[in-house]
Parts: sequence; structure tokens; C-alpha cells
Amino acid sequence: MAAQGHDLVGEARLVDTMVPRGARILDAGCGPGRIGGHLATLGHEVTGVDLDPELIAAAVADHPGPEWLVGDLSQLELPGPPFDAIVCAGNVMTFAAPGSRVEILRRFARHLAPTGRAAIGFGAGRGYSFDEFLADVAAASLTADLLLSTWDLRPLTPESDFLVALLRHP
Repeated sequence: MAAQGHDLVGEARLVDTMVPRGARILDAGCGPGRIGGHLATLGHEVTGVDLDPELIAAAVADHPGPEWLVGDLSQLELPGPPFDAIVCAGNVMTFAAPGSRVEILRRFARHLAPTGRAAIGFGAGRGYSFDEFLADVAAASLTADLLLSTWDLRPLTPESDFLVALLRHP
């Protein structure tokens, strides 16, 4: 995809703009580590969590440096200081069981520094409407700061088929 000109690190570039150098970042639903690995090369302290041990093994092999952990986001309980940013890309929220989504957002809120922000992105038509997501955000005691339709900052419109939500503590 990179050879065809596709941007493979747009999510990471957006998150990088939200934090200072050396920030503590959680890559939630990290898969094989594409986003967290890039953020680590920029000097951030990255922890990646994914449910799939094979994807975590790929992240460890392809992106040494960050801490890569197998874990369920609905049971997230990580030691250490809170994160300056959380990135949750790749439709992770749509893959989560509907009954676990609010709990995942609550866990994100618990792990987010008081001035930190979470960037969550997913596509429409995957059984989780944007309105349902925003209701879950409120139920998890988070606030949407900015709603976009792409990781490259295009505004959300009624016709948008993708949502990138930047969330914070109220």
C-alpha cells in the first residue's frame, strides 16, 4: 500500500500533533503495531494492547521498543502514570462486543491523564452508529472535543462514512 502512495501512518501523525515529545501513548487495539511503532520512532513512550497474541507477536518482531501486551480493552488495567494520549484506530470499537463498548471507553477515561486526549476512529455501516458511539462517550464521562471524518482533519458532515473523534475529560 505504501508503494501505491497510501498514507500508512496518518493516525500516528495526528496523535503526534496532540502531545509533546516523549509523551506516554496507549495504542489501544494496536494490531501488528503500525501506529504505535511509528509513534515510538518519533520519541514517544508507547504501550500497545491487543486481544490477539499473534498480532502482538508481529508487533514485537516488527517494532521493537514499545511495550506490547495481550489484553482485553474492556478489562484494561495498566500500571504506571496515566497516558497523555490514547489512539484507537482500525475500527477497533466496531469489533468490540456491543455490551463492552461503554466499559472500554470508561477504561480509556481511567487511563487518560487529566489533560490528555483520546483519538478514536471507525467507519460507518459496521453496526455501531456515530450517534450510539457519542452516547457511549457521554456515558463513559468523556467529552468530544472535535469530530472529524478522516485522520487528515477533514470535517465531519452528515454524509461522512468515517468518524475520528478526539475525546477528553470534561
